[in-house]
Amino acid sequence: MRILVVGNGAREDALSWRLAQSPSCSAIFAAPGNAGTASRGENWDCPATNGKKLAHLCVDNNIDLVVLGPETAIAAGVADQLRERGIVTFGPSRSSGRLESSKIFSKKFMERHGVPTANAVVMHTLETALKALEAWPGGCVVKADGLAAGKGVVVTEDALTARAVVTDWYANNRVPGGGTGVLLEEKLAGREVSMFALCDGRAMLPFAAACDYKRAGDGDTGPNTGGMGAYSPPSELPKDMFDQVREKILAPVLRGLLAEGETYVGVLYCGLMWTERGPQVIEFNVRFGDPETQVLMPLMSGDFAQLLKSCADGAIDASVARLSQQSCVGVVLASDGYPKTSTPLAGLPATFELEENSQAFWGGSVLRDGKVDVNGGRVLTVAATGPTVPSARASAYDAVRKIAEQLDKAGASLTHRTDIAKDIP
Repeated sequence: MRILVVGNGAREDALSWRLAQSPSCSAIFAAPGNAGTASRGENWDCPATNGKKLAHLCVDNNIDLVVLGPETAIAAGVADQLRERGIVTFGPSRSSGRLESSKIFSKKFMERHGVPTANAVVMHTLETALKALEAWPGGCVVKADGLAAGKGVVVTEDALTARAVVTDWYANNRVPGGGTGVLLEEKLAGREVSMFALCDGRAMLPFAAACDYKRAGDGDTGPNTGGMGAYSPPSELPKDMFDQVREKILAPVLRGLLAEGETYVGVLYCGLMWTERGPQVIEFNVRFGDPETQVLMPLMSGDFAQLLKSCADGAIDASVARLSQQSCVGVVLASDGYPKTSTPLAGLPATFELEENSQAFWGGSVLRDGKVDVNGGRVLTVAATGPTVPSARASAYDAVRKIAEQLDKAGASLTHRTDIAKDIP
């Protein structure tokens, strides 16, 4: 197969890396891609959201499968435009993509179809938000309705702090992602986990799980980011967690989608809080997560490309690929000031000398004359495998140190959390 990966982040680099190793993959392309995807295939100068241009390029280049990476492409209806041209696509339609692109739609969908989730109220003005918070018990999670690149959620410990958040958002006309919709949600207590299910329109199959770290600083301090690291498999969760998720979450979601005339094809990311009552949905994403994908792809074996193709064809074949029994830990290296600022860097090394069990995936970047220029923000995700999470963690941080030394020679430095997967058995 000739395969196109849409997007330009570390997630897409990891997907491209694994897909290129699939026996059924003969050529790999990326749009717009980054320095990593350029090293193993051809990058196209086309925005991830330009479905019309992507469709033309796919036809001209005889693409057999398109894998959509970022949520922006899905929200822009790229999958719909590709399918209209008869192009086999792994990724949901714009309509079913509202499970991520609108937190208010997603919450109401879950309430309609009995999907376990936190209690919440919808706000559209500062006045109604402040009134709702007058008698708010305990912690409050404040969520902007639209897409906000992982920065539209603020977890607060009390109503007073939540009042300050909504006041800032509304008073300064800067609700993340635009619009006026805000969700006020009860703060759940438990173990947070990211669960991924593959969907072919008729079935949903849970196939992988990971835990990520969203805060910028050690000890889960600082502002929310797009994710500063992850590990897989999760620890301290029930052995039947996949069965519970299939029964309590995926089954009612699938019934609800079909009842509402939606055919969901792609991956469904279930952000869960595992509470005393079992799994509760914090959020849905309609694509592979970042940085979770960077720790799942090194664990994948078999024909991953054929697995995604079978989903896109409407008949998932889970026998063609599987996750290994090993563990993987990923650490994100970011530019100074992230997430408040993104500092561009130029002239970075294109490759790094790492052990065989370690891999570095590029974020937004361009390969020029054998060197890499980056946009800043989350520059690299360094992932390493091992028989246990502690051994994988040791290898990951060893790789981080080696990369830091090589970057130092280029006059560049990146920051990272030092506690990813710390104390995980």
